[in-house]
Amino acid sequence: MKADMGRRHRLYPTVDQEEILIRWGHTCRALWNVALEQRRYVYRQRGTTLMGSAQCGQLTAARAELDWMADLPAECGQRVLANLDAAYLNFWNPNHPAGFPARKKRRERMSIPFKGQRIEVHKLNRHWAEVRLPKLGWVRFRLSRALGGTIRNATVSRDGTGWHVSFGVHMGRIPDAPNGRPGCGVDFGVAASAFASTETEPRLMPPTLTKAEQARLKHLERKKARQLTYAKKHNGGRYSNRLRRTMAEIAKIRARQANRRADFTHKLTTDLAQNHGFVGIEDLRVNYMTKSAKGTMDTPGKNVAAKAGLNRSILDNAPGERRRQLEYKCRMYSSELIPVPAFHTSQTCGNPACGKVDPASRPGCGRLFRCVNCGWEDDADHNASMEIEVRARRTGGSVINSTRSAEPARVPAQTRRRTREALPATHG
Repeated sequence: MKADMGRRHRLYPTVDQEEILIRWGHTCRALWNVALEQRRYVYRQRGTTLMGSAQCGQLTAARAELDWMADLPAECGQRVLANLDAAYLNFWNPNHPAGFPARKKRRERMSIPFKGQRIEVHKLNRHWAEVRLPKLGWVRFRLSRALGGTIRNATVSRDGTGWHVSFGVHMGRIPDAPNGRPGCGVDFGVAASAFASTETEPRLMPPTLTKAEQARLKHLERKKARQLTYAKKHNGGRYSNRLRRTMAEIAKIRARQANRRADFTHKLTTDLAQNHGFVGIEDLRVNYMTKSAKGTMDTPGKNVAAKAGLNRSILDNAPGERRRQLEYKCRMYSSELIPVPAFHTSQTCGNPACGKVDPASRPGCGRLFRCVNCGWEDDADHNASMEIEVRARRTGGSVINSTRSAEPARVPAQTRRRTREALPATHG
């Protein structure tokens, strides 16, 4: 199975190029929203689903009549419709957690997709390179790491920290045979970000924001609320330049927080996949775990603020993203990801001679596990990771309550249509 990887680099467009990219970004957002609304309208009126193949002809007609639409490269508009098709397919897939495609708001991340056939990359020196984009020319970017393959596609995006370019790279690498290293079970938590069964200390994620940054964010959020109230009362809801600057400062802090979280997650998952023959994790349902406790008007919830804080802590550790990364990194490093049932992992004794389940062994969900049957004592998260490893070895990856030792049948991955590859061209 050959691997496709993503490579994200910091992009440094000129002032004129940035103005064009901003204009294209808003055009892509408008095209997405219009195409989505058209599909919803057609389904309500006719009961049929309109796909991108039919909308591409209408896009061509719109480009002939609208100058702002014609300014966007044709391939970018086609890629937007293709991404909308993928969002629909994910929504219809019962095995995919995606919801119905949503409208894109102005304040969300701006992105412009490109096809790989029109992309050229030229290395300038050890740390810098430039990419040639259609109708824009050469744009410099920081070569923080080698691309290492053939470019399939590219996406230019902007967040609170600036512009970035992401390359979809075909590696052409076939995973080796199983690495033969010992396996482990990993318990993802809140107090301890991750605790592996083969280790004696938990892996703790550093705070994603310093105390000064938290205070600054709190101040900016309050300032934004005051400015929004003023805009609604006196400006008819129109945003002032000061309000936009405040929102930009908030986005910058949030982007920095997300980058730090992603950095820890990538380092953690790479180390687990590289150094273990298999990685057992709990088959968690994060959506249900982080469901709000506010209830309804008739039956209001209890401890809503405490549950909201717990939800933020769970999502800050990104258990779903860790599982997604482990799925492809285990294949890359000849390891195996084994999800196991999550029931009673924190209440089961990790002593191989005991294995009894008793809620009294962990009173108050504390950090200490003391088995009431055999007296076994251990850190609660490490004890849970040991139980996860035992289940991974016993069930072979089954996510049902089963103790069968037979390896379940593996469903082969869907075949991918082979496409012609072309190496990135350089300056002539």
